[in-house]
Parts: sequence; C-alpha cells; structure tokens
Amino acid sequence: MSDQPPPDPSSPTPGASGAGDPAPGANQPAEPSGAGQSGGPTAPLPPADQPGDPTAPQPPGAFGPAAQPAQPWDPAAPQPPGAQQPQAWDPAAPQAWPGGVTPYGPQGWPPTAGGPGWPTPPTGGFPPGGYGVPWYPQPAVGHPGWYPPGYGFDPTDQLVTPPGAGVSGWFDRCVGAVRRGWRLLLPILLLTQVLPAAALSVISLLVDPSAEWDAAASQDPNALPDTFLTDLATLLGVLIGGSLLFGLVQSVGWAAGSWVVARQAAGEPVGLGAALRYGLRRAFGLWGWTLLTGLIVALGVCLCVIPGIYFAFALSMAGPVWLFERQAPIGRAWRMFHDRLGLLLGRVAMVVAAVIVGSMVAGVVEAAGTVPFGTTPFDSAGSAVGVTMVILAAAVLALPAHVVQLVGLVVTYAEQRAHEGPVNAARLAGELG
Repeated sequence: MSDQPPPDPSSPTPGASGAGDPAPGANQPAEPSGAGQSGGPTAPLPPADQPGDPTAPQPPGAFGPAAQPAQPWDPAAPQPPGAQQPQAWDPAAPQAWPGGVTPYGPQGWPPTAGGPGWPTPPTGGFPPGGYGVPWYPQPAVGHPGWYPPGYGFDPTDQLVTPPGAGVSGWFDRCVGAVRRGWRLLLPILLLTQVLPAAALSVISLLVDPSAEWDAAASQDPNALPDTFLTDLATLLGVLIGGSLLFGLVQSVGWAAGSWVVARQAAGEPVGLGAALRYGLRRAFGLWGWTLLTGLIVALGVCLCVIPGIYFAFALSMAGPVWLFERQAPIGRAWRMFHDRLGLLLGRVAMVVAAVIVGSMVAGVVEAAGTVPFGTTPFDSAGSAVGVTMVILAAAVLALPAHVVQLVGLVVTYAEQRAHEGPVNAARLAGELG
C-alpha cells in the first residue's frame, strides 16, 4: 500500500518513450538544454534541412540554436522560393534604434565635423580631456549663439581671435578695431605720439652742433672744436632727456588707446577725455616697464644686434601684459612668446614690418624736406617755420604706423590669451580697470 496517488495514464513514464513520442535520433535533433529546462511547453523545431525563422516566437528561455538558423547563412547557397534574403551590414547606412531615436540625432550618425551644430576643435587640438591640450568648441558658421551665456569665449568676439582662425581672423579683428576707433585713436596718438616726436626732432635740430663742427674742421682738420665736449653733452642731454619725457607721454597714449580698443570691442561707452584720464593713471607703471624692456633690448643690440632683435620680439607683449594683468610683464611676455613661438612671431613680424615701412616713409620725407633749408635752418624765422612744418608733416605721415602698432599688439595679446583659456572682450575690458 502507498500514500501516493496513482500515476496519470496520459503522462509518459520517465525514461520510457510513449507510442506517439519518437525517441531522439538521427531524424530529429535533440532538444536544447535551455528549452528543456524552461519548464514550459516546447515549440516544435524545424527540420534539419530547413532554416529556422528568426521572427517566429521563441519559447521562454530559448537561446542559441533554437533562435538561429541551423546552418550559417551562405549567400552563394540556393535559397527556397519566397525566403527573405538577409542583407549584408552596411556601416554607412543609418542604423535603426527603438522608437526611431539614435544617439546622434534622427539621421542615425553624427554629422560631419564642422557642420551645423557640431563642434570642431582648433588647429592641433584634441577633444576635451585629451592629452591635456585646451579645446574650445566652435559653432558652425551662422550660429553665433551656440555658446551658453557666460561661457567666456565666443568665436564671433570682436577682439579675441579664436584658436584656429588663423591670420585672416586676426587681420579681420585688427581692421574692425581700426574702423570702430579711428575717430578716437587718431587724436590720442596725434597728441601722444606725433606731436612729441615732432617736438623732439625740432629741438634736436636746434641744438645740433654738426654745422659748427664742420666749420671748425675746415680750419683745422686735426683738432677738435673748442666747444666739442659742451656741445656733445648738450646734444646727449637733449636726446636722452627728451626720449625719457617722450616715453612717458607715449605711455599715456598706449594705455589710452588700449582702453579704447578693448571697451569698444565689448560694446562699452568711450570718450576722449575718459581715455586720456585712464592713460594718465597707467602711464607711470607702463613707462617704467617700457624703460626696462628698452634697456634689455639695447643690451642685446650691443651683443652683435641679433640678440637685441630677439629680445624685442620676445618682450613685445610686455606692455599689454602689464596693462591687462599688471604683474611680472617681462617674465610673462617671455613665456607667452616661447609657448607659441611661431604664432606670436608671425603676428609681431607683420606689425613690425608695417611700422618700419611707415617710419621709412616719414623719415625720407623729413630728410628730403629739410635739405633746402641748409644746415642752419634756425638762423632766420622763415626757414625755421619752414623746417618745422616739414618735420610736423613727416611726423603726421607716421601716424598710421602708430595705429597699426597699437591695434596689432592689443589684438595679438588677446589672441594669446584665447589660447590659454576662454576669454572675451568684456573680460579684457574689465581687466583694464
């Protein structure tokens, strides 16, 4: 006797095959282990010589051969009539995602770099976090509002040339600064550059003892004039003292002009009186650093000229660095020059070339215009007035060179700052104070 209920006659006995259940053999594949362990009903398997239907519902837990064709698909093998031909995977085709949504937008693939809405790195840059190189996303052309407010960097900025914009971007910002500020820059530089330079030239010509020395040499070529040392000391005193005073007035103009360029690019109000007052506040500090830079360059000139030229280029950013940052301009300008040697050297070389051409034109006009008045033009009132007017006209011809020098150095400094981190005209104008 047993407590267990009698077995169900319709259930096959474990280990035995029923009359209607053929045993696994050569004509029927064995049931996969996953299907046999699922505990649910078993779907009939297709014959071994027919491919399975991957779209047919699979039993719970089915995987492996139950969900795949029995044989790998061979494109060269004949297929049954009406069978759907599998397509080869095309990496260029858009890939479908659930709901029609893709990680890169409705097209399924990321847009081309530089296309609408797709950021591109500057020249030589890497994506964010790559190799420690700064990278600034740039919007496509026609999308100036792509950057979030307060980001601090805008490729459409009127003063800061974005990394990768090249010489054309730098030149466009220089031209824009001149167009915006020429009405203020011209009188500022006329008062602080042209007039002091003309005055120094007139005074130097007035105390020039070369005519007296020539007369004395004609009488006794082997003897120095009796007033040689006195005349030489007077001439050197006028030149050195006048240059120092001229440098101070010049610093007023550089500071005032930089203030105008930065504030106009930021859209802030400017005025001639406010610019000159700002220049007076910054003049003494800028003047001191300019003197130190001049001594370094002069020392380099004494060492076979070439070191002096090198120092002049390497320290070309000292003035803007002090105006905007007001700390360690010599060392900061030196590092800035060597960190981006090719870029800064090219920009400064173009500025220097324009200044040299403008100065040569002014010098030729002055030299040719003063010849008719002789070696002693101040002996008569008429010749004194004439030579003074010629010197003043030559100095005015050099005015464009002063504008190019001021604007070119300020825009170059702003570009260097952009390579160090996000910056815009508003921030630079605020740094000026």
